[in-house]
Order: sequence, then C-alpha cells, then structure tokens
Amino acid sequence: MKILPSFILSLILFISTSSMGLAASKLDLKEIEKSPLVPHKALYEIDLVATKSGSQIANIDGKMYYEWKPSCDAWITDHRFSLLYEYADSPAMQIASDFSTFETFDGKQFNFSARRSRDHNLYQELRGIAELGEKGGNVDYTLPENLKFDLSNGAMFPMSHTLEMVKNFNSDKKFFSAVVFDGSDDEGPVEINSFIGKSVNALSRVKGNEKINMALLNTPAKNIRMAVFPTLSDSEVADYEMDMVFHQNGIISDMLIEYGDFSVSQKLVALEKLEANDCKSDSSLIKREKN
Repeated sequence: MKILPSFILSLILFISTSSMGLAASKLDLKEIEKSPLVPHKALYEIDLVATKSGSQIANIDGKMYYEWKPSCDAWITDHRFSLLYEYADSPAMQIASDFSTFETFDGKQFNFSARRSRDHNLYQELRGIAELGEKGGNVDYTLPENLKFDLSNGAMFPMSHTLEMVKNFNSDKKFFSAVVFDGSDDEGPVEINSFIGKSVNALSRVKGNEKINMALLNTPAKNIRMAVFPTLSDSEVADYEMDMVFHQNGIISDMLIEYGDFSVSQKLVALEKLEANDCKSDSSLIKREKN
C-alpha cells in the first residue's frame, strides 16, 4: 500500500507561483536560485483520521521525511517513510520506505531508486531510468529486470507536471489533467486530475514550534484537490484522492489522503531551509542527510 505517491512529494516541494514564468527547457541553477522555490527538508506526522464500515485498518501512524535541492542540472529528492499499520484481525506491520529521484531540468530524463521493507525485511527494490522524446518515451527498470513501460506523447515526470501546475495556478485556471510517471512503484504511469481552489490562511492551520521555520510558511497558499487514476486498467474509479494546502514557495503544510476504506492526514512538524548544492562538488544522485 502506497500512502503517499512520489509525484505528490515532488509537488510538495516544487510548486511555486513565481511570476517569472519559468519553462522547463530553459531552467538553470541561476534562475532557480532567483525563484521563490525554497530548497528545504521537512518532517511530517501521518495519522489515521477515518475508516469506512468493513475496513480492516484499526490505526496508521508514522512519519515522512522529505529533502529537496536543485543540483547543477537536475532536481534531486530524498523521501523516507516509517509507518505502523494496525489491523482489526491480524498482527501489526511496520513499513519503511526510502525513495530517491533525479529529474533533469529539461524534463527529458528521470532516474529513480526505491527500497521498501516490512518488519525490517526488504520486500521490494526498484531502480530504473525513464526518458521522454518528441513522440513519447519509455521506462526501463534495472530492478526488477525486464520491466518496461511506454510513455505516451505528452506524458510528464513530476517536476514538469509541477511547472504546468504553476502555469495553471498563475492563470487562475481551475482544472488540469496530465499523465505522470513517478517511479515509486511497478504499476506504470498514472493520470492526475487536479482542481485548484481558493486561497487559504495556512498559518492558522499550523501549530508552530521551534522545529518549524514559520517564516517559510508566511506566504500565500491555496487548496488543491487531486484524483489519481491508473492508466493501465479500464477503471473509472480513482485509486485515491487528496486535499492539500501548499504555499507560494513550494512548501505544503497540510494534506488529507482518501483511499477507498480509510483516510490519513499529513501534518508538518519540522521545517528547515537548505542551501542549494555546490556545482563544484560531486554530482552523485543523492546526498542524504540524517534527520
């Protein structure tokens, strides 16, 4: 079960209402440093908020750590989950996940790597590269071997999708739909339907503490509603839907994720600004920091 898809994690840290109108094909590190986007690391608490009749879920709680920085030629992210699932008729289960991505500024290449464990035992490992061209693209996994997906013309990786969301946000358009591949599982791309809502007073929803840099949240924010559909099936029912509050500088302070039989919340509990990567240093995919 995937509590939070990585394209949403990318959206969390990339959305901006910059009036610069940045285009993915023209992005460079100097432009990024001048934009309102704020490289940072954040910690969120995840809790069960509701279940439907017949659900076997008794409780869910845990944390999600997220780190984002632009490198010299790409966006790099590091996501880490630790979640405890408790069930009505079966033993509790501890799920841990570590997921990293690398998406070039031109939106054409996307590297991804994921590891998931259940009760401290590794049960899934994913790794691969995806590329986009003028007529679509392809995804090639090195783990598991021989897993491939075709990407249709117009498909996007997470950051490119976010930039399109920014355009819709700035022009006050209310609806945006796109096919996105995020590499967080082995189920292929998804269709994301997004509804951009009204401005909100986000600061009133955050309980401040010494671990949250409140200055980073003192920016305009809006509600967004998303519905996520599988593209490799004929189902007309969304896999899940979510409401989120995001800020002008790209930080999310609140989220509700709704599955078929339960819903979970994601609350910000720690937030810190980071410096962008030094282009003179090494260009490894991810530099992890201990939270």
